[in-house]
Amino acid sequence: MHQESQETTLRYEVFGTDRPVAFVTGSSSYRVGRVIAENFLRAGYRVVLHAHHLLSSAQSEIEHLRSSGHDVDLVSGAIELEANVLSWVQQIRQSQGRIDVVVNSAAVWHPQPLEQLSAAEIEHTFRVNTLGSALIAKHFGLEMVRQSSGGTIINIGDWAVVRPYKDFAHYFVSKGSIETLTTTMAVELASRNPRVRVNAVLPGPVLLAEGISAQRQQQIISHSLLKRAGTPMDVARAVLFLAENPFITGVCLPVDGGRSIYAGPSVDPSAHPDYQP
Repeated sequence: MHQESQETTLRYEVFGTDRPVAFVTGSSSYRVGRVIAENFLRAGYRVVLHAHHLLSSAQSEIEHLRSSGHDVDLVSGAIELEANVLSWVQQIRQSQGRIDVVVNSAAVWHPQPLEQLSAAEIEHTFRVNTLGSALIAKHFGLEMVRQSSGGTIINIGDWAVVRPYKDFAHYFVSKGSIETLTTTMAVELASRNPRVRVNAVLPGPVLLAEGISAQRQQQIISHSLLKRAGTPMDVARAVLFLAENPFITGVCLPVDGGRSIYAGPSVDPSAHPDYQP
């Protein structure tokens, strides 16, 4: 009970309310965004989910969460369409009365060999991952500027933009902009209201594709400095931490088990001919 009281006090100090509102894009299907949203619900936040497809399934999930006592709502549509984003700002403002946290989690991610990569695929990936995130950050950020309590935006990037692997050129081009978007929006929004913060989480592999072999799974784990697979909850905890720390902004936090600083066992750690690992 004492810990719960401390957490409530902290949220009031950060957001000016003990029931902040969090909006998480790409959170209807059970992937990373959904785990982030559910972690906010467990922490006592009011949460607005977002769906692009499978609206009937998303609405069913909403009813299930409400029946469990959670304060949850739903918006739908493509994040790369500005009219949708403007509509969501108004919907959430009207239904919840405030917007405290926004998590840019919606993204598209699929492999395509460079030889087969079309301009249309590059453009689509860029529109969702880059333009969509920028529109959300701009319009929700400016809404937060108008609140005396401010608010916080957390973008979801990718650790591997510093060490890209093949067949995802279009994806990494789009995700490479997230760090610049984060620092730029941190400056833009805080210069208008110093209580608006913008940060990013850069996850490592936390949700392996279905059907991946046990051998490949073990290889991925071996390239982690911490020698374990990441989980969506690892990302969710980092997002909640950044949301509630009032003295962090412009930070892009890797949550990758050390992959971005560790070459891994299959790479010769030294170019010196006399070195024997």
